[in-house]
Amino acid sequence: MDKIKSQLDFILPRVEKPARYIGEEWNIVKKDHSKTSVKMVLAFPDVYEVGMSHLGSHILYHIVNLRSDALLERVYTPWGDMEQELRRAGLPLFSLETKTPLFDFDLIGFTLQYELSYTNILNLLALGQIPLRAAERQEDDPFVLAGGPCAYNPEPLAPFLDLVVLGEGEEVIGELIAIFKDWKQQQGTRHEFLTAAAKVPGVYVPAFYVVDYDSKGCIKSIRPTETGIPEQIQKRVVRDLDGASFSCQPVVPYLDTVHNRSMLELFRGCTRGCRFCQAGMIYRPVRERSRETLLKQARELLARTGYDEISLSSLSSLDYFEIEKLIDDLVSEHKSAGVRISLPSLRADSFAIEQAEKIHPLRRSSMTLAPEAGSQRLRDVINKNVTEDDLLTAIEAAVAAGWRAFKLYFMIGLPTETEQDVAAIATLAQKVAAVKADGRQITRVTVSTSNFVPKAHTPFQWEGQLPRGELRKRQQLLSSKIKGRKVEHRWHDPDQSFLEAVFSRGDRRLAVVLEKAWQLGCRLDGWSEYFRMDLWEQAFAETGCDPEFYANRAIPENETLPWQHLSPGLELDFLLTERSRAFLGLTTADCSFKQCQACGVCTALRLPLKRRGERM
Repeated sequence: MDKIKSQLDFILPRVEKPARYIGEEWNIVKKDHSKTSVKMVLAFPDVYEVGMSHLGSHILYHIVNLRSDALLERVYTPWGDMEQELRRAGLPLFSLETKTPLFDFDLIGFTLQYELSYTNILNLLALGQIPLRAAERQEDDPFVLAGGPCAYNPEPLAPFLDLVVLGEGEEVIGELIAIFKDWKQQQGTRHEFLTAAAKVPGVYVPAFYVVDYDSKGCIKSIRPTETGIPEQIQKRVVRDLDGASFSCQPVVPYLDTVHNRSMLELFRGCTRGCRFCQAGMIYRPVRERSRETLLKQARELLARTGYDEISLSSLSSLDYFEIEKLIDDLVSEHKSAGVRISLPSLRADSFAIEQAEKIHPLRRSSMTLAPEAGSQRLRDVINKNVTEDDLLTAIEAAVAAGWRAFKLYFMIGLPTETEQDVAAIATLAQKVAAVKADGRQITRVTVSTSNFVPKAHTPFQWEGQLPRGELRKRQQLLSSKIKGRKVEHRWHDPDQSFLEAVFSRGDRRLAVVLEKAWQLGCRLDGWSEYFRMDLWEQAFAETGCDPEFYANRAIPENETLPWQHLSPGLELDFLLTERSRAFLGLTTADCSFKQCQACGVCTALRLPLKRRGERM
């Protein structure tokens, strides 16, 4: 620890952004390791600016550090220059709070937010001098945990993880700390701790499950090898979000981050039912905080951080039951202090524009809307219940209110998409660019297109991704159809989307590919300046793995899926029904406002059926 601190004086002046590695931020929590029973570090597999914008990390940091028997510190993925300096100096990667090497912690927790961060996980373990594979760790090595949205299919990472938490971690983390303390006092073996942890609802121990394959390389079965553990793990949810612990004193970063503002979590879950959207499926059911609780949290956040902006954070914030009253109250209470209120996303309707106008009375930067598809036919396929008239009416209202620039998000390669659907994106963008209101015109429309990636636990999990060549062809087709100086097209790299699809639908056999790619130099794959598709192709070739088997293959409905033993509570029949309705072009209503759609979540989790505004 002392060696690390002394060496940093020489290392940090040589790296691009030393503030990423200093620690000592406002609201940081430091504890005495010698007086704390359980020592944890939260490892975010991306750089500081991204990790510090993650609300879930702030919540867990707050919950653990409230305890007298445990501590939680932070570490982020170092940029290439810092990694080089650490290796040159022979130093292990360390926590920000106390500069403690990672190998000196009891538990290391990763959040799995994005498939292209997986090589960063291996790199963090290696830099922290921790054996990569769980089977190679000795009795005194840390336990490696993971959670987050990608934990609903962690199989490509399974050999590297000791534990996986499925669902929300606020309650599970305390249960694991209690088990660890008891195990430590009894001086048990690693196997004994994992056995006890595997009996906690929502906790998955990959080593306790075996995967059988058939002659074609498809999965036949996934079964537990230990007694007393479930065949299928059900996710954990916080039932009473209004009473759940929330960090009103988050660590304030030194440098500008992706979301450098206070974040107010209005609710969890989304039941709009977009069929490509994993978050909308796995985070069900919808649970809201009361307006009174949110107003109180907003006051505390502003007082304890010094921020001058509050972001109303949720998957679809304008669906909050009392959103109009909440915005009115926040603006009324904090406007005089110069505090801004922001919405991370807007619906394409006039109500959304009315609310946006309230919180942007003077500043009119660009507005972002997500039609997702250019044609109504394809919007019905994906269950995006937005019409062209909805979008153009919203744009017209926004132009009248003073907005001049718009960003429109679409997806290329959705199931059933045709070239006509692609061309429809350009047509819709041109119509948006032509909107005028009260003598005002639009100056810029940015069309941003990502590539469809099939995700686990969605109605489209069985669909293959289009080959990369076809995705490029369709992106280029769209670019050729866009005319005029007002409209520009930006698109995501199909190579990165291909890898995302490989690992989003992958199984344990991909672990060797992941390790080989890391050995070849792959890391920070989500950053274009580091991404090396040639090295990934080499890794697939050297390990004898066909990536198209995972990314591009349509999976039969009766095939065992790599994630079938991990449940967010959704009924398989519901997903199959939604898939069938998609190909028939039929939409499904949001159950928060209409009748129950029998997705199975409330039944599986034994929750009462509720409508918006009703407390659980």
